Amino acid sequence: MALVLERVLISDSVDPSCRQILESGGVAVDYRPGLGKEELLVAIKDYDGLIVRSGTKVTAEVIRAGSRLKLIGRAGVGVDNIDLEAATAQGVIVMNTPVGNTISAAEHTCALISALARNLPQGYAAMKAGRWDRKKFMGLELQGKTLGIVGLGRIGREVATRMQAYGMRTVGYDPLVPAEVAAQFNVEFLELEQIWPIADFVTVHTPLIPQTRGLVNDAVFASCKPGMRVVNVARGGIIDEGALLRALEGGQCGGAGLDVYTQEPPTDSALRALVEHPAVICTPHLGASTTEAQLKVAMEIAQQFVDAVQGKGLAGLVTAPYLASALSPASHPWLQLGQRLAKLAAAMLQKPPTKVCVSVQGERIKSYAAFVLPAAIVGSLGGETNLVNAVGRAKKMGIVTERSAKDGSAESVSVEVWSGEEVVRVEGAVLGCTPVLTRVGGVESGPVPLVGYLLVFEGRNLVDIAQELPEAIQLQSAGSVIIARLPSLPATHKAKAAVALD
Repeated sequence: MALVLERVLISDSVDPSCRQILESGGVAVDYRPGLGKEELLVAIKDYDGLIVRSGTKVTAEVIRAGSRLKLIGRAGVGVDNIDLEAATAQGVIVMNTPVGNTISAAEHTCALISALARNLPQGYAAMKAGRWDRKKFMGLELQGKTLGIVGLGRIGREVATRMQAYGMRTVGYDPLVPAEVAAQFNVEFLELEQIWPIADFVTVHTPLIPQTRGLVNDAVFASCKPGMRVVNVARGGIIDEGALLRALEGGQCGGAGLDVYTQEPPTDSALRALVEHPAVICTPHLGASTTEAQLKVAMEIAQQFVDAVQGKGLAGLVTAPYLASALSPASHPWLQLGQRLAKLAAAMLQKPPTKVCVSVQGERIKSYAAFVLPAAIVGSLGGETNLVNAVGRAKKMGIVTERSAKDGSAESVSVEVWSGEEVVRVEGAVLGCTPVLTRVGGVESGPVPLVGYLLVFEGRNLVDIAQELPEAIQLQSAGSVIIARLPSLPATHKAKAAVALD
């Protein structure tokens, strides 16, 4: 399954390789960095895709104005400049480049840790001012010290391996990384409350989400080893800046290395007090500011767009992450099956759905339930519902959704669409690459390819229907239900439901 992206707008400065890769992949590109808000609102309506760095604010207003938008790409990791809720509601995919700036961000973190240990910027400033303050800037060795790493993703892991070379003990926490995986890169997995009292340095490498905002706060600093040092090259706000300033002023925190802030640039008076504190080493969001990182993220986001256009898959998904597996050649027929079964069931129900349930059977395809459910919602609702906004739209409409998966040698998908107490149950499978209907209401129908056009009759005689529809490709009964597959829908018919599947 491929995305159709006729025109893509690049609204921030990126390496020229980004445009070159897109155009080589057959995508028309307009490179217009520096667009003002009003200019962007006017321009965005003409584009199917948008590529930004951190400069462009992709607000709900911008997304609503982008009536053609299908894909927003962030050349970098952080997506806090993109309204993800608005994008999801409008069915727009958002992707980032999770790999491109990994090394640069990790190296910047390690540089800040080293600078904190040896007071390098302070010594530099003193020398420039003509002072020789050797005793004032007494440092400490990193060997034998404990580094607490909060977030053990790509960057956290790279930081760990580099600081282990200094002889540091590395401990860490990540709710998504099992202890045995952390051990593979020599990080001792501990809970957060175990890390705080033992860490000489703490570095954070998490996204900024409600669960991580203010993660390192007054209570955490109070439980830390006196004089510990903190580093943030991730996102401003993970470390509570007010709490950090209080910990610095009280001596509980011995120093901080900051590259990111809740306000950028930090002009607020409280933030200025933090930035100007003598124990704070600060840089202006330079974590990914290397020639290599900017080349990598430009090439990465462009290739992800081209892969999406060529139907090779979706990488770096921020919204609807289940789409990464849904669009592969192996799984796409199952996605089609879920959508078409639900479309058939909804047509037979002939009432607005109040509940949609899917069940996936088969060891190999159990994980497909994650995308078969949104596909079934799309089939049930139609209209502007798509795989990105399906679950949210159903919730907003008060439609109950359920999914389940179970083992079994036979691979199949069953879909139930309810309206109040009434329900239509259908079941299907994939033969070769073709989704087929196998059961209606628990009764075997024989395989009916879910392609082309279907008419559904109930309580009719098969012979009569055959006479009425001589053009029918296939007639199949399932109890009192008869399914007719046709090359096109007749102008008039006596069917209970008519479904166009392609």
